[in-house]
Amino acid sequence: MITVHGANASPFVRKVRVVLAEKGLAYELEPVSPFGADAEFRKLSPLGKIPAMTDGDATLPDSSVICAYLERKYPERPIYPKDPYAYGRALWFEEFADSALVAVIGPKVFFQRIVNPMFFNRPCDDAMVEKALAEELPPLLDYLEGQIGAGDGIVDGRFSIADVAIASMFVNLQHAGEDIDAARWPKLAAHVARVHARPSFAACIAEERAMFGR
Repeated sequence: MITVHGANASPFVRKVRVVLAEKGLAYELEPVSPFGADAEFRKLSPLGKIPAMTDGDATLPDSSVICAYLERKYPERPIYPKDPYAYGRALWFEEFADSALVAVIGPKVFFQRIVNPMFFNRPCDDAMVEKALAEELPPLLDYLEGQIGAGDGIVDGRFSIADVAIASMFVNLQHAGEDIDAARWPKLAAHVARVHARPSFAACIAEERAMFGR
């Protein structure tokens, strides 16, 4: 049995869970706090970051590494493009989500509005949130808006890891009470909504909203 070790509201844990669901693979979610990983978890993830995964005797950390492994071991229902250039572009968008998007949405919006008051009894830094939403996030959304064409995915119109990674970040933005402005970024808003409606995403989103009491 595959086990994913991590917290269900993490965009990186969610990315792995969505890939598993898209591939029709059964798994268990073993809760691990993202704050202060203990020594046992560090045996699975030496950097102390979630998620980690065990699959029989195989153990891997890092969501991108895990998803790449799952694609190789379970190639049915592929989540990565076969064409070399499309494959490279999918990896780029995954990296864009996992570095640029998360750097703004994570600590500057989601953590401020959700994590700090709920888990650390700290007030939200409203100035940080407003700056992130007004100045830092819009250029990233402008870029994505210009990359979306017709079809189900941002790469060659086919759903892929690129869409999973990008859409996962926007779940956390929604948990924090914000959404993509459909008037300003219509293609991106529509695309993310379609991805979130997929059963693989919808199940995770519903579970997380229930956890947050929404």
